[in-house]
Amino acid sequence: MATISQRWRPDRGRGFKHYVTVAILLTNLLLQCVNGYLSSPHVGQEPLYTRDAQHGPVITSPVVPAAASASPTDEESYTSKCPSGGLCNRLPADCIQCNYHHNCTYGKPAAFSCKPKKGVHCIGESGQQQSNFTLSIICQFCWQMDPSQYRCSNSTNCMTVSCPRTRYNATCDALEHVHCLGRRRFQKRLFCNWTGGYKWSTALALSITLGGFGADRFYLGQWREGLGKLFSFGGLGIWTLIDVLLIGVGYVGPADGSLYI
Repeated sequence: MATISQRWRPDRGRGFKHYVTVAILLTNLLLQCVNGYLSSPHVGQEPLYTRDAQHGPVITSPVVPAAASASPTDEESYTSKCPSGGLCNRLPADCIQCNYHHNCTYGKPAAFSCKPKKGVHCIGESGQQQSNFTLSIICQFCWQMDPSQYRCSNSTNCMTVSCPRTRYNATCDALEHVHCLGRRRFQKRLFCNWTGGYKWSTALALSITLGGFGADRFYLGQWREGLGKLFSFGGLGIWTLIDVLLIGVGYVGPADGSLYI
């Protein structure tokens, strides 16, 4: 027994040393990864808000690097929609380059230095051609603008008649003549708001007149409910009355989940 104990103890001590060595190596590797992440620049940071005691929230955006020279193909794509000889401050946003890295107070007018892109010619208020001009816009990001100033994609795969109302991820683009800070294409969460062409007045009229035969449900694309009303004579009148109320308040809508028109 003494001989077995003497042989086992050195093996156990050697195994414990191996575990300690592996643990130290893993700890050093983890610290190196954390230090590398903290020391690396975080690309694509969003602009930050700071607060000015006098003017309120102030938008602080990082310096935007100078745009690379446009290729001939890119130049042709934007020069075709840029008017020649017009006022510089009336040019579409795709026709000019502006330095939007200055600080400004949200919601207040702000002036930025701009210049027309290569191949675009414009004039100032005096009628002389300008290579640099000042553009005054409202200090706000594109996604903060009024909905009338941008255009968004519409989804037909979500239910508009639901409680609570559902939203979808929409891709939005600022209109050409609108100037704003940040990316002109952005994402927004919007309420489902599309229609399949069904009229509320027609559905209500069918429910009142021919609801006992399921005409209202057939019109809305709800075939199973329509057949149920047809063969049950409108649920002996009870189902017909309930549908008149539900369609009247807009609770029952088209089967495809769209809005009435």
